[in-house]
Amino acid sequence: MAKSDQTITRKMLIDGLNEDLSREYQAIIAYVNYSQVLRGAQYMNIAKELEVHAKEELTHALKVANHIDYLGGMPSVTPKPVKTSEKAEEMLQFDLDNERETIRQYRRRVRQADELNEFSIAESIREILLDEQDHLIALATALGIDPPDAGIAD
Repeated sequence: MAKSDQTITRKMLIDGLNEDLSREYQAIIAYVNYSQVLRGAQYMNIAKELEVHAKEELTHALKVANHIDYLGGMPSVTPKPVKTSEKAEEMLQFDLDNERETIRQYRRRVRQADELNEFSIAESIREILLDEQDHLIALATALGIDPPDAGIAD
């Protein structure tokens, strides 16, 4: 049975939000690290932008943790693994891939929250999605590519 055929439960939403929270922690760590180690004149603008992204990801983490607590869950304390590289393009590609996955998952979470009639959580996640899509665009621009379609997680 496909996941979309399942009825969403509160526990499933909490579990999904905890995965999202772990991705936010990952993003904070990656953006803090990458913003400081990117080298080269061509990366100075994106390095400053990554500092801004780190602060926005912290705001997202606080919102997601609040939603988990509201739903009766315990917020995660473990980040997803952070990839590092000596090459600026690889670091930016790692960020782009992570943002793409984050968008996919948040789109799914909006549907799940709506299904549970948790409309304020869905609305909050939609606001987070605006930032995440801006991050995706900034990273794609820094890499000189078109922003990829994130799609939606199954």
